[in-house]
Amino acid sequence: MTTTTTAAPGGPAGPAIELRALSASVAGRTLYQDVNATIGRGQFAAILGPNGAGKSTLVRILLGQLAPAAGTAQVLGASPGTANLRIGYLPQRRGFDPSLRIRGVDLVRLGLDGHRWGVPLPWGAGARRAAARVAEVLDLVGAAHYAQRPISECSGGEQQRLLIAQALIREPELLLLDEPLDSLDLPHQAGIAALLDRVRRERQVAIAMVAHDINPILPYLDYALYLAPGGSLGGPPREVITTESLSALFRTNIEVLTAADGRLLVLGQPDAPAEGHGHHQHAETADVD
Repeated sequence: MTTTTTAAPGGPAGPAIELRALSASVAGRTLYQDVNATIGRGQFAAILGPNGAGKSTLVRILLGQLAPAAGTAQVLGASPGTANLRIGYLPQRRGFDPSLRIRGVDLVRLGLDGHRWGVPLPWGAGARRAAARVAEVLDLVGAAHYAQRPISECSGGEQQRLLIAQALIREPELLLLDEPLDSLDLPHQAGIAALLDRVRRERQVAIAMVAHDINPILPYLDYALYLAPGGSLGGPPREVITTESLSALFRTNIEVLTAADGRLLVLGQPDAPAEGHGHHQHAETADVD
């Protein structure tokens, strides 16, 4: 399956991410083979699959931290790792120590100059430009009114907005997000998903998000890439999320229904964790445009 590659007028051509016959292995174990995907500029894409399927491994490949076992990957028209300054990356959340006193605004500022030694000088034209940029992204994500608080005193949803602001501060062409909704309650998941879609539309930023649950982001998705025991499958959500395709992919009976209001209902989708854990089945509902 394919998806249309888009670019802003006068902007760069070609897809944000392109995978061709990609295979990945870790510690001698093959995670997946022959993955093909094309995610266009300015599109919202999800990387989905059970725990242990290799979703975060794919993120490492896209960042150039891990070489594929076979096949090729292109990110923003370049080899993985060579365009990282044009990528806003948000790793999996690890939480903040309750005693951490760094303010939200300082955390965001680290996205600009945290790679440098020393403390940024608080004066001069460069400092004024940096402060203006920090204020701009804080306003963009709706975090300006609590950015002066210590990060440890912010809620999980507030922390995630600040981390998204940090990822946006260098005006990236691609946001690469590793389970940004994990550990958030449903209202905060919905709020962050809507925020990301608005940023994507306003700034023409492509988004590739690793997700455990497709529900909060499905209304906004242009592309879904599933990694599963039965292989991989990528394409527009309404082409990928079908009874036949998901049942074959997960090697179990999965039924996909469409409600009268257009929502998709996925019944029996396995949530297969990594080795050493149990598994269960659940149902999903979400709107699809």
